[in-house]
Amino acid sequence: MNKENEKVPEISRRNMLKGLGAGAAVLGAGSMLRAGTADGGDSPAESEIGFRDGVYVLPPLPYAYDALEPYIDEQTMRLHHDIHHAGYVRGANRALEKLRSIATGDGDRPYSKHWARELAFHGSGHAMHVLFWNCMTHDGGGVARGDLAKAIRLSFGSFEGFTELFRAVSGSVEGSGWGILGYESLSGGLIVIQAEKHQDLTVQGTYPLLAVDVWEHAYYLKYQNKRADYVKAFMNVINWDYVGARYAAARMG
Repeated sequence: MNKENEKVPEISRRNMLKGLGAGAAVLGAGSMLRAGTADGGDSPAESEIGFRDGVYVLPPLPYAYDALEPYIDEQTMRLHHDIHHAGYVRGANRALEKLRSIATGDGDRPYSKHWARELAFHGSGHAMHVLFWNCMTHDGGGVARGDLAKAIRLSFGSFEGFTELFRAVSGSVEGSGWGILGYESLSGGLIVIQAEKHQDLTVQGTYPLLAVDVWEHAYYLKYQNKRADYVKAFMNVINWDYVGARYAAARMG
């Protein structure tokens, strides 16, 4: 059996989050990987389950590969989910296994810093992609509704103001990373931030509600180097009901 695919012993979610490091924990990885529900029910949606039986797992997309066309093409979705996201899952499991080995005295302790960084990178990459897939839907777009809409107006002045800010922040990430709308736990308000790579430039305590992937693999086949066009197109597939449910959950703690 491929060692990367071997199961590691079951651990508590609290210890798993400690292993993720600051980057993944700040991004709300625990909530995403534990998988709340897309429909507000008690049973987790299969597309949200990213951790099961002691290992990270690649959840299926919550829609068909071509469901987001013409905004995001089928080929990109297949490569993005089946190759790139799957790679983060393998990397996170390998790092988790190595850190558990060090913790039990069987591993090489001088490499603990390396594997902690690997887990922060791959674990955050996995968590952010679980969020990303569920933030989109084939009949998405439009405007936020309900309490989320009120919070956006309070934090950014208007929905149009938020949209312009989100597009500007997401489009200007240096190198690879993400644009994020998050719930800032200290103020109870909303903020728009960047994440370089998956885990850097976060605000401690921020719970991500909406994220757009601006790594080149997310858009280059269709949009080439026109990231701004891709981010503009992304606004047409946002699943505001899902984002609103995350906001409600964040406010409840």
